[in-house]
Amino acid sequence: MSGASREFDPKPVLENLPLLPGVYRFFDGRGEVLYVGKAKQLKKRVASYFQKTSVSPRIRLMVSHIARIETTVTRSEAEALLLENNLIKSLRPRYNILFRDDKSYPYIVLTGDEFPRLTYYRGSPDRRSQYFGPYPNAYAAKESMQLLQRIFRIRTCENSVFNNRTRPCLLHQINRCTAPCVKLISAQDYQTDIRNTVLLLQGRHQEVEQSLAAAMERAAEAQHYEQAAVLRDQLRALHTVQQKQFVESTGGATDADIIALAMHNGLVCVNLAMVRGGRHLGDKSFFPEHAEDLAANEIVQAFIAQHYLNRSVPPLLVLDAECDDETLSQLLGEQAGHAVKISLAAGGERRQWLEMAQRNALLALQQREAQQGGQKLRLDKLRELLDMPELQRIECFDISHTMGEATQASCVVYENLDMRPSQYRRYNITGITPGDDYAAMRQALTRRYQKLAEDGNGEERARPDLVLIDGGLGQLHIAMEVMHELGLNELALVGVAKGEERKAGLEQLIYPDGSARQLRSDDPALHLIQQIRDEAHRFAITGHRAKRGKARTTSSLEEISGVGDKRRRSLLTHFGGLREIKQASIEQLCQVEGISKSMAEKIYRQLH
Repeated sequence: MSGASREFDPKPVLENLPLLPGVYRFFDGRGEVLYVGKAKQLKKRVASYFQKTSVSPRIRLMVSHIARIETTVTRSEAEALLLENNLIKSLRPRYNILFRDDKSYPYIVLTGDEFPRLTYYRGSPDRRSQYFGPYPNAYAAKESMQLLQRIFRIRTCENSVFNNRTRPCLLHQINRCTAPCVKLISAQDYQTDIRNTVLLLQGRHQEVEQSLAAAMERAAEAQHYEQAAVLRDQLRALHTVQQKQFVESTGGATDADIIALAMHNGLVCVNLAMVRGGRHLGDKSFFPEHAEDLAANEIVQAFIAQHYLNRSVPPLLVLDAECDDETLSQLLGEQAGHAVKISLAAGGERRQWLEMAQRNALLALQQREAQQGGQKLRLDKLRELLDMPELQRIECFDISHTMGEATQASCVVYENLDMRPSQYRRYNITGITPGDDYAAMRQALTRRYQKLAEDGNGEERARPDLVLIDGGLGQLHIAMEVMHELGLNELALVGVAKGEERKAGLEQLIYPDGSARQLRSDDPALHLIQQIRDEAHRFAITGHRAKRGKARTTSSLEEISGVGDKRRRSLLTHFGGLREIKQASIEQLCQVEGISKSMAEKIYRQLH
């Protein structure tokens, strides 16, 4: 059996495997998952890895590390596919192709209020509102919102603001809102604008144009010239949008995703272009890990499975590589509640969409190559500086607080020439003297590396090659003490001390022996250290500010006797935040459910 390690004999496992669908998992000697796969027939699929005609060098290397095999029988191949991708996302095996896309996609939302609000949203849809999208990124969604505001002037303010306005806001003054908050537009006219907004978001431009043109003619005939002028301006704005924004579909209100692939020098890019209501909304590029020696159809099939399972999927997926997995199409259709067709772009409009996606994939790949070239130079220089030729994974720690309040520590990760946000960690620091940065650093490092010291397995306990400490010799000594206590003395430690006047480019590297070194401001090694250190600082600051804001909001209301969790939630929901509650009058406070006049007076006195 070529490729199998001497320690592992697959025969006993293979003899007991059934000819049934299921999922298999390969483990190495340390218990880490090497690979997760699905099979129509477990026995045949698992046995294929141990045959003499073993496929690629990558698979042979993987097989040589197998120490244990686990399998799970499923009721169908579709169920096996679902389980496989859930395991890939949670375990992130070393030899599986991995697409990193943990964020939800943005939508444009029209709320279900009497005067609906136009807003931007990420997360699970709510049936009380209308959702349009998803959009490939926040920029595309917000740009579409701005264009819709320019045409139909739909309100975007929070209900807490809308319900308490006494005069029009700035958006009305710049012709971006019709000010329904102070009744400057009737409910009927506002609903007409909402209907036209929905039609436009659905890609039915012609219907909107005809409706506006007919309404303008009726207003002119009735000598309502001011209304006719407003409708004329809406038509002009609509024409401007049509010329500026979208690549239009001539085939009606099509919803489709176009998936194109580019490969060069071992790098792979999958470009996803989104068409909704016949409009091209933009695209997003993905750079999978462990895809270097896979065929195009394998990469595309893995992308579809990982990207769309447990996420909304349009009725049509247009590909530039064969993907003949009927099970995948069936499973996506069952999940979406409508038929999902997966097809190649044979010609016509679909071919044009695909060619555009292919160009964007190639462009993104070229930009990635240039970026990684710069990152490789930086990493090589740092390796040379520290005499660490095998340096790959760097973890960096920072502490953030305000006068000791809401202390948080951050740990960010740099690996394989890029920051790895999915592996970042924040630590709420408790039980220390406020403002004691040394104690905070000790607690964060202990919590991060305790389990690594115990067994060293799993992503959470991945072993860094270098640990950067944002701080001077004192913080570095704390790190050295922690590593000594945990028995991790072999981990390389370096402190990054801010230079004079805390200016960028004047940082010093502090070594465990107490020596220090200042690099030239144009040194690529320094640029990499600054990049990682700044990201740790940003991540710590954002977490600290969120924690501090929440604590301050909660504590101000908690200090008022008689205002429990329910009343506090009602106040925050009604007004939108502590600042708005402080600005509210006693009469406005009385309008909140559960707040009597005497309670309103009490809250008002406490906050002023």
